[in-house]
Amino acid sequence: MSGRQIMTADEIRRATIRLSHEIVEKQAGTEGLMLIGIQRRGVPLARRIAAAIQESEGVEIPVGALDITFYRDDLSMVAQQPVVKGTELPSGIDGRTIILVDDVLFTGRTIRAAMDALVDFGRPQAIRLAVLVDRGHRELPIRADHVGKNVPTSREEQVRVYLEEIDAEDGVEIERPLEEGVESIP
Repeated sequence: MSGRQIMTADEIRRATIRLSHEIVEKQAGTEGLMLIGIQRRGVPLARRIAAAIQESEGVEIPVGALDITFYRDDLSMVAQQPVVKGTELPSGIDGRTIILVDDVLFTGRTIRAAMDALVDFGRPQAIRLAVLVDRGHRELPIRADHVGKNVPTSREEQVRVYLEEIDAEDGVEIERPLEEGVESIP
């Protein structure tokens, strides 16, 4: 694979702040709002968005983590022994506006699994989606309400999000498969 950077740490920071403003504006405030990050990289993104909302609005928004491992329709293809990361919801979700947060929106299958998992915990008033990167190629009729960056990609490319909390650095790269017989130049 060969990759090129499409978002720097500063661009991720600015996108996170913009997402926080869009979320509050669409909600017409912060009342009843809860952010739930999809494990793994959606969780630190949700925390960053919540921190940006607290900084601009002076209100602490509850943040949770959602593990969708057993809701995936490709579970048998993912691993023999899937790694469960855990779900932690700060309070009940009934009647709240839930903002699902993920790093990359691709086929929509992860989001479908997240919605299935979420409704097992209650009945939210609304579920909205915030993603750092929307790369297209939907297989399900799912769209993001809040997008940090739209990035056209081919199906063969991979979008890699790196976050300080997990990867010790922030950045987003697109990786393209190398052609047969072509070596990568370091």
